[in-house]
Parts: sequence; C-alpha cells; structure tokens
Amino acid sequence: MNSKGITNNASFNEEGAIFMGAKRSPNGCKIGIFGVPYDGTTSFRPGTRFGPSSIKEVSNGLETFCPQLGLDLENIEFADLGSLEVPCGAPEPIVITVKEATKQLLTLGLKPLILGGEHSITSGAVEATAKNYPNLIVVQLDAHADLRNEWSGNRHSHACAMKRCLEVLPSKRIFQVAIRSGSQEEFQELIKQQRFVSHEHGKRANGLEEALTPYIGTPIYLTVDLDWFDPSVMPGTGTPEPGGFLWQDFAAVVEVLKKHNLVAADVVELAPQLDPTGVSSMLAAKVTRSLLMILNLST
Repeated sequence: MNSKGITNNASFNEEGAIFMGAKRSPNGCKIGIFGVPYDGTTSFRPGTRFGPSSIKEVSNGLETFCPQLGLDLENIEFADLGSLEVPCGAPEPIVITVKEATKQLLTLGLKPLILGGEHSITSGAVEATAKNYPNLIVVQLDAHADLRNEWSGNRHSHACAMKRCLEVLPSKRIFQVAIRSGSQEEFQELIKQQRFVSHEHGKRANGLEEALTPYIGTPIYLTVDLDWFDPSVMPGTGTPEPGGFLWQDFAAVVEVLKKHNLVAADVVELAPQLDPTGVSSMLAAKVTRSLLMILNLST
C-alpha cells in the first residue's frame, strides 16, 4: 500500500482539480471518487476523456447544500483519489484497470463513485462491485440501450456496455430507465426480459419505484450516461439523442433512490469541449453531488 492506504494494483494521478469538499486521503471516508479519462471506443464525437477533470473543475461553482435532500457536502466524509492512470488503446485493459481500482476502494470500505470517460468502463466497476454484493442490481439512466454484442468488431465498445454488464452480474437484473434509442433487436430484448422502466417527463418516477419496491435493501449500482438528459440541457455529450429529460426528471429518480441501498455509481459520457457554455459540465457536477449524498444515506 502507499501512504494513503491504496494498494499499488491501480495508480491514481492527483494532478488537477479536486471535487469540491473532497479529501485526498480515504482515511475516515465513506465514499471514494476517481476519474477514468478514456474515450477509445467513441462511436460518434470523441472527447469524454476530458469529462472527469471538467466535472471537478466546475464543481466549486455549486453550493455544497442540496435543498432536495436536505444534506450538505460539508457534513459528508468523501475522498477524491484523482484520475485513474489508464493505458492507451484497446478498451479491454481499461475495463480490467477500472475493475481493480473499484475493488481497491471496496476493500478500503469506500463506496465507489466513478467519473467517466465513456460508458465502456462500467462493466469493470460492476464486476468488482458484484464480487462484494452477489445480489447486486444495476439501474441505468441512458438514452441508448447499450445491449449490442459488438460494435464495429469491438465487444467492449460503449455501445455494448450493458451487454457486458449482464455477463458479470450474477443477478442478471438491470433496470433500464426510459431508454429511447437502440436497434430493433435491443428493444425486443428490453421488453422480453422486462428490463425497460418507463418514465414520463415532469412526473414522479413511478415506473422505477414500482420496479425497485420488491428490492428494498438490495445493493444497487447506478450508472448515469449523461445523454439520458435532453441535448437542450446536455449538449456536451458524444451521442446526443433528442427527446431526453430535464433536471426535474433526475430529481424524481433521486426521490426513489434515496429510499434504497445505493452502494456504487458512475457518471459517464460528458464531452465538455462540445459545450463551450460549460452548462453540461455543471449539470454533470450537480448529478455527482446528488449521488454523493445518496451514497452517504445508504447503509
């Protein structure tokens, strides 16, 4: 282990910004953040490798207090370990490195919160988390189904993220919230396997609440692909999809998740250079703030 109690299987670069209110040392903390600056399989517009640093850089523009949850980051013990040092090139080594890093945090008793980077990283984190929690459930907020077996000959493309998660998730239980884009085959699978969860714009998240009610106390991994939001509020993403959601819709999801046992999460697919206003990065930072608070609430 190094001086901070982190083993040497995965290395973290501490240069650059830190998420507001975070510590660098995990000692005494409940939650650990790390970034994964990778976009090697991006299928449309690249740039998500800049996402983690941008989220951290703008986070100080937010208040530490969340009126919805009634919580303040100043009262939460969490660590920002920096950015995971990842090899260049193919995604397979990245996924393995993310798995090892997530495992290290869990070993230290930290709940992982991972900032991407592209969505291909999620399967590594899910695999590590499922080792600790064999009955783990995954909840996915995303515009796209991500259930392709391969894309352009690559099985670890970000277009295959949920397919790869299913392979490492013992429960095989994924709830995919308000997916609005994908192939005909993907939608057939969504419906047949009863993974699709509906959500109406501006309404309570009744579909998610109904889906999760039988699983009170069951460990949950939440993956937030930021293209779930509408491009009008989230233009800074590589694969924008019209017809998405607004902050009030995410807040409705938060109202459901705060009643459940969130043990790990990720926020992926921010490409900040595609939005010169910085609004996309700020939205991603506010999502991150909410997830820190829900993770803190969970057992």
